[in-house]
Amino acid sequence: MAFEAPKEKYQGRIREVVIGATKEQGGTRRASIVAGGSGGLQFHRFDAEMPHLPLVGMDVVDTVRVVPDQLLSSIGPVTKEPVEWAKKVDREWGSDFCVLKLLSANPEEENRSIEECVSLVSEVLKSTTIPLMVYGCGIEEKDSKLMEAVSNAGKGERLFLGLAEEKAFKSIAAASMSNGHGIVAFSNLDINLAKQMNILLLDFGVKPENILMDPLMAALGMGLEYSYSVIERLRLAALMGDQVLQMPILCDCSCAWAAPEALEENPDRGSPEVRGVFWEAMTAYAAMVAGADAVMMRHPQAVARLRAAIVDIAGGA
Repeated sequence: MAFEAPKEKYQGRIREVVIGATKEQGGTRRASIVAGGSGGLQFHRFDAEMPHLPLVGMDVVDTVRVVPDQLLSSIGPVTKEPVEWAKKVDREWGSDFCVLKLLSANPEEENRSIEECVSLVSEVLKSTTIPLMVYGCGIEEKDSKLMEAVSNAGKGERLFLGLAEEKAFKSIAAASMSNGHGIVAFSNLDINLAKQMNILLLDFGVKPENILMDPLMAALGMGLEYSYSVIERLRLAALMGDQVLQMPILCDCSCAWAAPEALEENPDRGSPEVRGVFWEAMTAYAAMVAGADAVMMRHPQAVARLRAAIVDIAGGA
């Protein structure tokens, strides 16, 4: 009698979410991409179908104020020119998507005008061909107007706008819905809050296929184990049939560059530039294995290392 390996069977599966729109779909991206779709735990192809490997994206910030010196020197002068930075992300660094963070719009910092920010979004769209996500500055009053303007400027592109939070989601949800965009729902390491955010958005009228979840990824040395546990629980709850939690998970792993241990000068630990790359790659790998359907990173060498890990574990990238 032939041996048949036992398979774990789940009631649910992760919903497929399309990011970006091609010319045929009303946008200008060279291709749209799909997050999610798996019917089992991450990379458990022996249990269930996994039609799409995790997406690997890169972020671009419009102010070097938030970029550590080690990263500035490693990536180079493009960090001072967001459009050129986005071009590198698109054409040279093998990113599936780009996340443009409009942090300079913060009224307590550079306070860049909405018009300037929207102009930057338009230039990035013209200069790149991969799907784009756009994040605001995190100040609700400014972001409510900014995201509306960004939504109008990117009409047809199926952008994903972020971040929607429990106390500030209506304006960004309305902006995303008005032009057929998606939305990134943020929750702070709390599975119940993640579910509540999805319920709020669904009740507001956002379609489930337009939602990505960001449960907050903590970097190695800053709470990675707790984040891993939350992401894994979200994934398991979705597979066990909780439809409200079956949206794909997106993790921002550029947080690794905020870990003191990653960047401190310590001869015994080698160069912080090299250490930071491994720190980010390890953070992203943990998020991916826990259940993230897409990760966002910042250093091209860290992206390359994660791609190599995907090849090793899944046989393709």
